Amino acid sequence: MGLFKRMKNIFGQTKDIESYNKGLSRTRQDFMTKLSNLTNKHHKITEDYFNDLEEILIMADVGVNTIFKFMDRLRKRVRLEKVENPQELNEIIVDELFIIYVGDDIIVNKINYSKTNPTVILFVGVNGTGKTTTIGKLAYQLKQQGKKVMLVAGDTFRAGATEQIIEWGKRVGATVQSKPKSDPTSVIYEALKEAKEQDYNIVLIDTAGRLQNKINLMQELKKINKVINNIVPGAPHDTLLVVDATTGQNAISQAKAFKEITNITGIVLTKLDGTAKGGIVLAIKDEVNIPVKYVGLGEKLDDLAMFDIEKYIYGLFKDLMG
Repeated sequence: MGLFKRMKNIFGQTKDIESYNKGLSRTRQDFMTKLSNLTNKHHKITEDYFNDLEEILIMADVGVNTIFKFMDRLRKRVRLEKVENPQELNEIIVDELFIIYVGDDIIVNKINYSKTNPTVILFVGVNGTGKTTTIGKLAYQLKQQGKKVMLVAGDTFRAGATEQIIEWGKRVGATVQSKPKSDPTSVIYEALKEAKEQDYNIVLIDTAGRLQNKINLMQELKKINKVINNIVPGAPHDTLLVVDATTGQNAISQAKAFKEITNITGIVLTKLDGTAKGGIVLAIKDEVNIPVKYVGLGEKLDDLAMFDIEKYIYGLFKDLMG
């Protein structure tokens, strides 16, 4: 059974997919309308068909390098399988998009939990991507699972950053460690000491979101990582880069820049529901080779979802699956 039919069988009858369906509705509507028009326009698979498909993928922000690889694979399969009808190609498109994301990798999209408390997760990213909101939403999920959670206001630079994380702490019932206008490393040091003493399960650390001066940011993150590792050996267990899906290719530029600065273990792609260019998910993994671990699919507390490539592709193509 092909991936196309298997996903239809798995997700067609479940509500588990609802957040992806809603969150990807803008991308799906735009993408599927264009794909449907393309199928109606071309009765045979020709080079003109491939050129038009390439244009659709570019408009969905799949990313030029990713598209070139994808189109090469598609042409090869059309040739080998002697596919002539564009309608028949839809299932192959679904298959190949999945393969482009997964490749030969074993995709790890879960939190890298430590065997001993606390598990430390460091959040990085430029201002305005929804970093603090992501921390709050993840804290809410972890609290729902019965975890003892601490939030650390490591962004002592931006006005209002500490107040924002304190507000999230109150909202979700998590402890917050903060010290406005202090050196971030001292705030993190005190927080981790307390987290160890009080046996917290998870510590989520916010950081300043400035990329204008990469050297300063690199030095600051080096200091932060050193302090974290001194207090909790082997930590941070995850470093999550938060990027805004609505900024399209700029999200890839940010991912590349932060990858040079520190060891990113996963990406959180926020505001995916606010864009018609949801193809950025495929581009970011292909170009930066860092897995997307979470996606923001709405405003509600539970609209931060652990990323699942099959749910994502189903959310994109479900109208095609009938």
